[in-house]
Amino acid sequence: MAKDSTGRLHVQVKTGGKRKLSSKLWLERQLNDPYVAKAKARGFRSRAAFKLTEIDDKYRILKPGMAVLDLGAAPGGWSQVAAKRVGSVDGQDKAKGKVVAIDLLEMPEIPGVDFMQLDFMADDAPDKLTSMLGGRADVVMSDMAANTTGHRKTDQLRIVGLVETAAAFACDVLKPGGTFLAKVFQSGADAELLAQLKRDFATVRHVKPAASRQDSSERYVLAMGFRGGVKE
Repeated sequence: MAKDSTGRLHVQVKTGGKRKLSSKLWLERQLNDPYVAKAKARGFRSRAAFKLTEIDDKYRILKPGMAVLDLGAAPGGWSQVAAKRVGSVDGQDKAKGKVVAIDLLEMPEIPGVDFMQLDFMADDAPDKLTSMLGGRADVVMSDMAANTTGHRKTDQLRIVGLVETAAAFACDVLKPGGTFLAKVFQSGADAELLAQLKRDFATVRHVKPAASRQDSSERYVLAMGFRGGVKE
């Protein structure tokens, strides 16, 4: 065990048995990631909780009493943050919000979150989810990432295609003035996505919270002020 440039102890994982180098590097990164340790200490299900926390601290997209839809929610870090900030957790002394989370995978129960195992691309998904919310959403958020193939151009197109589909879905369920937040990756393939969002939302920006690993091309697109279907 050695120290890194900041003086923190750095855990090194030995390569052995059937463990691939890529698996070794991933495990080593997880063991040495301060956000992973903070997530465990605070009871968050993933380090991604800090990404949403930082974005919301700056842009105030989650407010007490709001209705929030979390797409591809498992393991649930974003839903945990949303439930606390909109007041959907029982016993919170503020306006009662609503958080609905969906994923193709099962997800253990989270206080203040209604979960459904569902594909958001299913034809009946918008009706099911607005029914669960009790109306349209104030915020639709997505930390999903498409499965990768290892071919960079193909993967970029898959990632952007997933976000474009999620954005179109958001337009079906958002209230006028609502917000859409989704993970993207820096590339030249998202020009059409940004054009689509700028037609449907008053402001569109890219954000990269500090909790996003600096060596990653990961960033988020934040679209605020949904026009309610009115095109300019």
